[in-house]
Amino acid sequence: MSDEILKVEDIQKYYGNKGNLTKAVDHISFSVERGEFLGIMGPSGSGKTTLLNCISTIDSVTSGHIYVDGTDITNLRGRKLSDFRGKKLGFIFQDFNLLDTLTAYENISLALSIAEEKPLKIHGKVQRIAEALNITEVLEKYPYEMSGGQQQRIAAARAMVTDPSLVLADEPTGALDSHSSRMLLTLLSQLNERLKATILMVTHDAFSASYCRRILFIKDGKIFHELNRGKDSRKEFFSRILEVVTVLGGEKNDLI
Repeated sequence: MSDEILKVEDIQKYYGNKGNLTKAVDHISFSVERGEFLGIMGPSGSGKTTLLNCISTIDSVTSGHIYVDGTDITNLRGRKLSDFRGKKLGFIFQDFNLLDTLTAYENISLALSIAEEKPLKIHGKVQRIAEALNITEVLEKYPYEMSGGQQQRIAAARAMVTDPSLVLADEPTGALDSHSSRMLLTLLSQLNERLKATILMVTHDAFSASYCRRILFIKDGKIFHELNRGKDSRKEFFSRILEVVTVLGGEKNDLI
């Protein structure tokens, strides 16, 4: 069995028509191994969000192929695509996207119901992920009864409970204060290290990116540079990221 969870093969994405054509993604290729925590960085308009949208099946590529766990998702349509998205991809959103009228347990189990998991197995899976993320005591609470950190963990549990091949996070700390940001980034690191989650995170923020193990820098729709953390501390890696961001011509808020 291959350890390659994601393979992006020479993809291009155009918007507009012949008279006014914008190339958002320009011949990008890379792969992600099982258990990696990959960051994608780039200034606004670099194509990083378009790239994530193509990988997450929100958008389709103009040309090229994207394979997730060996399946060419660029060829999936309709029911097959929605089934694949529900079972193989996990999403961590900026504002958690928890349903206020459902308890934590129901929010998590809903992901399994959508993935058509057998009812008899749902309870055990919710309990296991809740224990792993230390949230069993809030399973019967509604989102408004929880702290922000507990809501983060419920959202992460929902993303992980289907045992997805790939977890996707788009600017997950963008709307959070610094304390909440650190909590979420620490949580993502725990998901990666303890649960062996394969995570792809898009961010423009060097501090957030320093939690990753590897970073691809995107500029003008192309891969500009790649950094591996190796044995660096997070602080050392942060300094190396800042150097690349400076060369990229990052805006001041990219350096926060």
